[in-house]
Parts: sequence; structure tokens; C-alpha cells
Amino acid sequence: MIGRIRGTLIEKRAPEILVDCAGVGYEVLVPMTTLYQLPEVGAETTLLTHHVVREDAQQLFGFIDHSSRALFRDLIKVNGVGPKLALTVLSGVDVGEFVALVLAGDAASLVKLPGVGKKTAERLVIEMRDKLKDYEPAAGASTAMPAALKVDAASEAEEALIALGYKPQEAARTIAAVDGDGLVVEDLIRQALKAMISK
Repeated sequence: MIGRIRGTLIEKRAPEILVDCAGVGYEVLVPMTTLYQLPEVGAETTLLTHHVVREDAQQLFGFIDHSSRALFRDLIKVNGVGPKLALTVLSGVDVGEFVALVLAGDAASLVKLPGVGKKTAERLVIEMRDKLKDYEPAAGASTAMPAALKVDAASEAEEALIALGYKPQEAARTIAAVDGDGLVVEDLIRQALKAMISK
């Protein structure tokens, strides 16, 4: 199985990126918490990966650090949580925030993530509580954006939220409510996700 890739970052279209490794372009699905920390397009990047092989598809999921990948792997072992939902969870909260929510028994905040119902949130709290002692919070990064790119950033951010499972109207409304001055797409998405979680 593919456990790590290193190459040139060719494209970022959340939640998918394209990485060129010796002439082969790998499509990799990444949580937003990883996307925030990736370099600019054209730079070299290294990702830890989890390869999912199904009867109808093969998917590669990428992570910036060991704790994110380990949490993803633990999440998909929980009954009712598949790779797509695990990716959504790690897009809405980083490792440290997830650990804090589970240890506090805060299923109500987990329910605010798209696709996480009350039963799934309660299951996550119960089943993940004992597995979290080894996790460390991951650090994020942010960058500024020229004002001329704001409209494109807003529409890209909306598309990313829809791809993560939010309804189009909800994504558009949340992005419109975020103060996006000087934010790149990744930061705009981060602010929107934070706003949704804190509602």
C-alpha cells in the first residue's frame, strides 16, 4: 500500500489535491486541516497517506502529520464512520480540538459537522475516549490574499464546503457571513467551518 508520497503540488481544489511524483499525478483527498498547511502550488510537499481500495474505486487520503493520519485510521474503525465522514470530521476540527471535544463528552458540537448524527456523535465520544491519550494537537498556518482574488476565493470555498457535505445554500450563506478580507481560500474555509461548529 502507498504510505507516503513526496512530489510537486500541482493543483489544490479542496478537498482534492494533485501531486506530481516523478511524472505521475496522484489525486489525493485531504482534510482542510491538512490543506491549510500545504505550500503554494508549484512547491514540493510530502504527505503521509492512507490507501483505500474498494470494489468500485481506489482513493488516496493525505495527511500533513502522523497524528492526523492515526486519528483518521481510528475514526474509520468506528461503526458508521467511513473515509468520507472521517475526512469531514478532520476538516471541521483539528486533532487537538477533536480530542478536547471527546474528552469533554461534547457530542453536541460533533453533531454540527455535516454527516454526523446524534448517534454517531455519541458513538465517537464513547469509542474514541480511550484511544486519545497518544494524540498531539497539530499546528496550522495562514496566509494573506490580494483583494482581486476575493470573489474567486469565495466561490472556491463554497465548492469545497459542498464537497465536504454541506448543502449549497448553507455553504453560500456561511461564506457570505464570514469576514473574508485578505483571506486565501483555505483560511476562508477554516473561518466558515469554525462559524458552523460554534452555532
